[in-house]
Amino acid sequence: MRPTKLKVGLVQQAVADNDKVTNWNKSAEQIAKLAAEGCECILLQELHSTLYFCQQEDTDAFDLAEPIPGPATEFFGELAEKHNIVLVTSLFEKRGSGLYHNTAVVFDRSKEIAGKYRKMHIPDDPGFYEKFYFTPGDMGFTPIETSVGKLGVLVCWDQWYPEAARLMAMAGADLLFYPTAIGWDLTDTDDERARQHGAWETIQRAHAVANSVPVIVANRTGFEASPVDGDPGIQFWGQSFIAGPQGEILAKAEADGETTLSVELDMERTEKVKRIWPYFRDRRIDAYDDLTKRWRD
Repeated sequence: MRPTKLKVGLVQQAVADNDKVTNWNKSAEQIAKLAAEGCECILLQELHSTLYFCQQEDTDAFDLAEPIPGPATEFFGELAEKHNIVLVTSLFEKRGSGLYHNTAVVFDRSKEIAGKYRKMHIPDDPGFYEKFYFTPGDMGFTPIETSVGKLGVLVCWDQWYPEAARLMAMAGADLLFYPTAIGWDLTDTDDERARQHGAWETIQRAHAVANSVPVIVANRTGFEASPVDGDPGIQFWGQSFIAGPQGEILAKAEADGETTLSVELDMERTEKVKRIWPYFRDRRIDAYDDLTKRWRD
């Protein structure tokens, strides 16, 4: 039986270097803290093992990737089993020579991998040169079945696409998870920073509203200097949050500082909200064919 009450948690972390073991141990301390608070399902941020290496295009950065299964999945699988939790992690996956993905891996109270998701939407912007590193995912939008429900796991840039959230929800996702690594260019004005953050939070809360499911978002914090001379680096804006099925903010972290969040979710309320706001009943699927086109020319 799935729980009617589910305590979820997330870790908001800063990364100082590419020492994976140190970064894993930092995450492990916070995972243990959340598990001790009664969290049964815990989310880590995007690419939590290392610095955000996508600030430049550098073939040496591929050395940071690892296979699945591999050292990271072994480490975090043992934590999931030790603490009897569902754990959502994020890895730079080496699928094969010259073939890499940005991949979320889920463990269900066991060392064994319950499922994974490969990031589908890959950005390419100044300071975020992800297309150089990541092949777009080829696993589609399929929730991962766990002991606490079906988890719709998406990754960072996926957060801007309502189609991705909708397809996860249509496949029965009970919750949506977004591990992210997003921040400001230090040359942006305060007004522009506020607009960017507002858009980021609003779109993800809207996924909760449109699909009547809770949304859990773990974002990186701290400043990471660019390895490119003259580039401003990235101030990751933290502000991780957990929203309920009507988009209401249940918990939110500060912009600066490493922290954890935990919330007890009433999973029965999701069903009640879907009965009151039956969006899926009223969808006009007979009129949406053009959504599969790039553009309506």
